[in-house]
Amino acid sequence: MKVNGKHYRALWIENSTVCMINQNLLPFEFKIHYCSNINETCEAIKTMITRGAGSIGAAGGYAMLQTILENKNPEKLYSELILSKQKIDSTRPTAVNLFYATQRVLEAAKISKEFAIKEALAIADECVEQSKLIGKFGNEIIKDGFAIETHCNAGWLALVDYGSALAPIYAAFESGKKIFVYVDETRPRCQGSRLTAWELFQQGVPHSIIPDNAGAHYMSHKKIDIIITGADRIAANGDTANKIGTLEKAIAAKFYNIPFYIAAPSTTFDLSTKNGNEIIIEERDQNEVLYFSGKNNFNKFSEFLIANPGSKAINPAFDVTPANLITGFITEKGIISTNETSIKNLFKN
Repeated sequence: MKVNGKHYRALWIENSTVCMINQNLLPFEFKIHYCSNINETCEAIKTMITRGAGSIGAAGGYAMLQTILENKNPEKLYSELILSKQKIDSTRPTAVNLFYATQRVLEAAKISKEFAIKEALAIADECVEQSKLIGKFGNEIIKDGFAIETHCNAGWLALVDYGSALAPIYAAFESGKKIFVYVDETRPRCQGSRLTAWELFQQGVPHSIIPDNAGAHYMSHKKIDIIITGADRIAANGDTANKIGTLEKAIAAKFYNIPFYIAAPSTTFDLSTKNGNEIIIEERDQNEVLYFSGKNNFNKFSEFLIANPGSKAINPAFDVTPANLITGFITEKGIISTNETSIKNLFKN
């Protein structure tokens, strides 16, 4: 996507340095963060300098590539990659794209160093192509005049380029359809009000930010025609883990008979996870709930305590939406139903 007229991906690699848009600074400051080694890349994943299922996967692939490029003893490369995979995987326990990427590079290393390098680089490129196709297929279910609600950020920042949930929105807008997007703020880190709104603003897509707990209100007043969110892991039975608050939207959508779609590439599906009960939910620092960060009147970043001093907080990063609340999955291979057979067929050929 373009920022100030220049095309950017959410992250890329130059020689052995991983370059990524610092999402923690957006929308107040556009800055590139540089990771010169695997430890710095892991820290960037953990602290959400880069975030989103696809971008995390690409970052994991690049981190494995950094291990390959830094290796000085070819006989120890595979054992070093095993250790690197463990380190990378521990940064974010829920998004399956991360584990897919590191395992893919590790398996490639069994064949050759050159093949492993090729695979590490291919992960990001494939994510972009998948996102384009998600946009194409998702556009087919967005009618002219639709109002769309989305939760968290599943745009180009989250999937290297184009996005998952936002890809159909971009495709619909570019095709000339008149659409409007209701952007959930997505507390506590506000990826909706900070990142999704910033993306839509950059692309000129009409939108408004709404409080997280306003979704059902607008649904009840027939203001929402369709809801599209992304995903961090989809189990074999269709249960889907996504940013905390997604489950509430799905429940309300079911009550008001509003289509609720999950947009995700096939790399987000995890057939080894039978159902949502097996998905590990990441618990993040309580300070993300207790404090709010942004720019003050002096145009400097500040952190503010917004809760009762001394009170503690619980901060689950994701929740799981049961498959029976989901209308369908928008994938790079088309729109599929949420039953196990359809999901298994996604991986044939």
